[in-house]
Amino acid sequence: MLETTSMMKSNLIAAAEIDRLDTWAKYSAPMCGSCMSSCCTLPVEVKIKDLIRIGVVDEFERGEPAKNIAKRLQKEGIVERYNQKSEIFTLQRMSNNDCLYLDRKSRLCTIYDKRPDTCRNHPKVGPRPGYCAYKPKPLERPTNTSSRTLERF
Repeated sequence: MLETTSMMKSNLIAAAEIDRLDTWAKYSAPMCGSCMSSCCTLPVEVKIKDLIRIGVVDEFERGEPAKNIAKRLQKEGIVERYNQKSEIFTLQRMSNNDCLYLDRKSRLCTIYDKRPDTCRNHPKVGPRPGYCAYKPKPLERPTNTSSRTLERF
């Protein structure tokens, strides 16, 4: 019985728990295409240069005090918080913890070409370097497109 149970477990694709790093999977590039974008539910920490690249801060604002920029971006709902000591902004997330820039339907980044360095470097850098919180996309069930209707003659 124990042997059967362990065989069944090894055939299952485990979904990581975002808050339990020991459940994260060793990263390999093909994983991204079949994942629910679980990394996009982690807090995204950014620097001023990321905010400029994204387009929410203008280049000329670089000389302004970062806390003033943070206040504006908090009012606009783009930044959740700002750490003055490290000069790191944390991007706001949606109510379901998705990144502000993650498309809800496609689960793809809407600013991929302009994404922050934190995202560009994940999972090389992050809570568990080299690992990701892989959650497989649900399997799509085929729709029956060949349903026939009976016709009366």
